[in-house]
Amino acid sequence: MLIATNGRGRVVKCPSKPTMDTMFAELRRGDHMILERQDEERDGDWYVQVLFRDDDTYQLEYRDGVPAEHYQTMTASREKACQALQDWAAGKPDWQEGFVWNNLGAMFAAPIVKATDLPAT
Repeated sequence: MLIATNGRGRVVKCPSKPTMDTMFAELRRGDHMILERQDEERDGDWYVQVLFRDDDTYQLEYRDGVPAEHYQTMTASREKACQALQDWAAGKPDWQEGFVWNNLGAMFAAPIVKATDLPAT
């Protein structure tokens, strides 16, 4: 199931394309929107989100199931950001094209604890 959520708390299950377009169009500086795919038979988090930044750019992030697969990009193009959300929601395999994505997965990974880091007993 696809769920759209915005920063003002609006939640829409199974949003139509016009609903997603309206939610995107209503973004103001500092606002965000999340599209999440929930499937009981699939583990992990599957989502794309956009933040309309104070400098009039769009920060896009997506996660493909696990923290190691968390990516981010920026664009000044409202049209490209909106199209990316629409294409992700539609399941288009090439929706990420036209952006340079940075993997943020390491930021979400659990720290590695070495035996030397543990207190002596």
